[in-house]
Amino acid sequence: MRPPRTLLVGAVLLAAVVLAGVAAPLLAPFDPLRQIPGANLLPPGGGHPLGTDELNRDVLSRVLYGVRTSLIVIFTAVPIAAAAGIALGLLSTTSRALDTVLARLSDVVLAFPALILAILITALRGPGTVTVVIAIAVAEIPVFLRLTRAEVLRLRETPYAEAARVAGASRGWVLTRHVLPNALEPLAVQTALALSLGVFVEAGLSFVGVGVRPPEPSLGSVLAGAVHNWDANAGYAWGPLIAVVALSLALLLVARGFAGWRR
Repeated sequence: MRPPRTLLVGAVLLAAVVLAGVAAPLLAPFDPLRQIPGANLLPPGGGHPLGTDELNRDVLSRVLYGVRTSLIVIFTAVPIAAAAGIALGLLSTTSRALDTVLARLSDVVLAFPALILAILITALRGPGTVTVVIAIAVAEIPVFLRLTRAEVLRLRETPYAEAARVAGASRGWVLTRHVLPNALEPLAVQTALALSLGVFVEAGLSFVGVGVRPPEPSLGSVLAGAVHNWDANAGYAWGPLIAVVALSLALLLVARGFAGWRR
């Protein structure tokens, strides 16, 4: 069965954005921290395709490095969240008491929107890239936990799992050979969704000044600077805005396309 167009479009868009971020040192025309004399809030054009910011820095260079920062953050935080959530989800199916405790803890975390929870964690620990990674991971762990638990409870009652148990297979064998492989598809979709949410959380925290520490480039901090200087250089905002939308949209298309393809 051919993959749906949604998945292909998302994969191509994601590859383009990831390539731009990974190759930022080669593609950026300037050092993102370099302050260029006499280049305060220049409009797009000439040697600055997206203009310059209020500190005389090239906006395109900061956007490319901002994409790189977002990729580092989300591709660190989400795998951590997935690993921890899957492990806790598996544990919750082995003990009713442990299941109750983990369910209540998940309820507490999920009671807060992801961005609000991230701001609370940042307030306790202080801003910084590591704090943003922790905040995104903590927000996503309960989601992976609940999904893993639900899939394990469903799949271990399937005929092939029952047949394996009747044949004398241990619980661990059934889990690793029959249950987990069939739970990978929904977990892969959730991973793409979590990555997309992570883009917004990272950008949102940096936008309000509690994310990646300045002067390190972040899409959120670049966008915040653009909002504050809209009258001087309206084109300043387009770069970070398009980058955030493109990265999150690509991940959403991949998630939707993969879910539809495997259904």
